[in-house]
Amino acid sequence: MQVEILYRPAYAMGLIKLGPQEEMRAEGGAMVAMSPGVSIETKATGGILKSLARSVLAGESFFQNTFRAPAEGGEVMVAPTLPGDMQLLQLQGEPLLVQSGSYLASDVSIEVDTKWGGAKTFFASEGLVLLRVAGTGSLLVSSYGAIHAKELAAGEGLTVDTGHIVAFTESIGFNVRRVGGVKSTLLSGEGLVVDLKGPGRVLLQTRSADAFLSWLLPKIPSRRDN
Repeated sequence: MQVEILYRPAYAMGLIKLGPQEEMRAEGGAMVAMSPGVSIETKATGGILKSLARSVLAGESFFQNTFRAPAEGGEVMVAPTLPGDMQLLQLQGEPLLVQSGSYLASDVSIEVDTKWGGAKTFFASEGLVLLRVAGTGSLLVSSYGAIHAKELAAGEGLTVDTGHIVAFTESIGFNVRRVGGVKSTLLSGEGLVVDLKGPGRVLLQTRSADAFLSWLLPKIPSRRDN
């Protein structure tokens, strides 16, 4: 699986080249195009229970697509739903926690499972719902906006709006909380934040889909305005 990222940073698309009979896995709806002879198998990856957790808890597709190249190899083009960048990561056994919606594609050797930061975060509008991605191989993640990478030293802390998280290594400790009291949460324009504590690497996105929707929805005319 060889990946070339085109048209970054605003409208990135991944061009994935597969060797003879090589397979890759992608999130449902991510495919833009594929070369002749590439086959697709759609299934509940990891079984019914893991797929249900991925769909209900993390907002991912219940089914994932596995692409298989023919004997001469092939190409698959993938892109995320929102405009932004993509980054290719090479996992070497250390699990990565990926924000729901940022997982795009990976080698079939990579396992994707669901993890979330407690019931309070799940029921919040900006809850931090995470996918636990583990294994050895290539992982393609996407962002809304550009991707900013930061290395945290042992004991170093960083507080991030949950809507700006793309991924971070499992070695980083995290705690999701309100930005302040009820008044601060309602009036500051912030919702939930996650306190990160190193060591490890974190990937941030420069835009938040939740913040964009909060700006956009009040501007959409309702039936009462007609």
